[in-house]
Amino acid sequence: MPNPLYDALFAPLVGQDRPFLTVPDQGQISAGAFHDMLARFAHALHAAGVRPGDRVVLQAAKTPQMLALYGAAVACGAVFLPLNTAYTPQELEYFISDSAASLLLVDPGAELALGPLAARLGVRLETLGPGGSLDALAQSLSTDFTPIPRSPDDLAALLYTSGTTGRSKGAMMSQRNLLSNAQTLVGLWRFTPEDVLLHALPIFHTHGLFVASNVVLLAGAQMIFLPKFDPDAVLAALPHASAMMGVPTFYTRLLDDPRLNHDATAHMRLFISGSAPLLAETHKAWSARTGHAILERYGMTETNMLTSNPYDGARRPGTVGPPLPDVELRITQPETGAPLPQGETGMIEVRGPNVFQGYWQMPEKTASEFRADGFFMTGDLGLIDDQGYVQIVGRAKDLIISGGYNIYPKEVELVLDDMPGVLESAVIGLPHPDLGEGVVAVLATLSQGPDISVIKAALSEKLARYKHPKAYIVLPELPRNTMGKVQKAALRQQYAAQFTENAE
Repeated sequence: MPNPLYDALFAPLVGQDRPFLTVPDQGQISAGAFHDMLARFAHALHAAGVRPGDRVVLQAAKTPQMLALYGAAVACGAVFLPLNTAYTPQELEYFISDSAASLLLVDPGAELALGPLAARLGVRLETLGPGGSLDALAQSLSTDFTPIPRSPDDLAALLYTSGTTGRSKGAMMSQRNLLSNAQTLVGLWRFTPEDVLLHALPIFHTHGLFVASNVVLLAGAQMIFLPKFDPDAVLAALPHASAMMGVPTFYTRLLDDPRLNHDATAHMRLFISGSAPLLAETHKAWSARTGHAILERYGMTETNMLTSNPYDGARRPGTVGPPLPDVELRITQPETGAPLPQGETGMIEVRGPNVFQGYWQMPEKTASEFRADGFFMTGDLGLIDDQGYVQIVGRAKDLIISGGYNIYPKEVELVLDDMPGVLESAVIGLPHPDLGEGVVAVLATLSQGPDISVIKAALSEKLARYKHPKAYIVLPELPRNTMGKVQKAALRQQYAAQFTENAE
């Protein structure tokens, strides 16, 4: 039996002298040398007691070793579980316990702080990276490794959701889930062995690991592998790249740099944005400055990518494009699942080979998130417009019900974002003694702040009264997670009591 994911992504690297990774201050790593590293790590994982199906937890800095460890886990038939480097030991304890991991890999030096935790949980602890214990173990091991046979439905990874609405859930991703999505995206986005991807994303997240890295591996392309996003490093690398995948924050920060222009991006063929909504204003400003239209797409932890603006054709601001060729997408009435007509807002539901296997150790939660016909309820609200493009209205949990009326935050945000002095907005619902929930506008400001009286006057002309904010909160910037998503749950928690006391 083959190992489909290893066979497609990593086996083609064997013995290849072509460049694969270019790493600042380290130079180039060839495809063959990278596979040698991967094979040694696979032997090291086996020596550390990892067996097929075991969960391997990794919380470490972005390095070539971390990427090779992903390949080694696939080759061993293990389940790879990458974690955000910002997680605290208390958060880490939950993930280790919930996944029943057999091995925890951390940065060299972190074992002093995490050793007692690993001992208490009964998980083996090793370090990964220059000077790491797993690196030392792997150094003398063979570069020949026969991958463990796996089926397309065997688990390859666990990715935990953010947990902003409760306990974090482990999304089970099979070999088929990951490989099918990479195959679709390589064709859709026209990746070839000639491409060089500028990679500045973290690789503990589906965007940087299972979209960016898998696409490059499957296409036989190469990467400029930056440890993090840094405008200076990105601008220096652009002339040597052909494509970049980023979050909206990447693009807004580059737009703040006067060095960004047509000449700086002349060598590029494609800019892709995801993980958070891209403001239409950013899309237009980028096109004006560089001559490139950003390709925005839509996906989530549980599904990989679901939609994409076209490579050829209109890349429309404010939309995430049509569904991918192998993805079925429909808009339904959230409570009943009844399909809604084109143009109406409802729950986005999807079905396809990319959709995950369910939530780890949560059969009841898994059952509640799928319809009887196999469609997954994404929790996102959206519509399909008259050109077949999907527009995301917001998360179902962010829907505001005020005085019995449904209010979609995105509709209000689009108006607020156009107001003088407003950089961007986040509209949330907070407890209201009379209405149940009241609309609250949180505004991130430009250097000259907004005039709230002007905003109120404009809203009176553009939106029904029940959609108007009951309060305005002005901040220097909106709180975001690592991937650039605005943290509305944090805003609701922070301002709930204050708003209730002063509600209109």
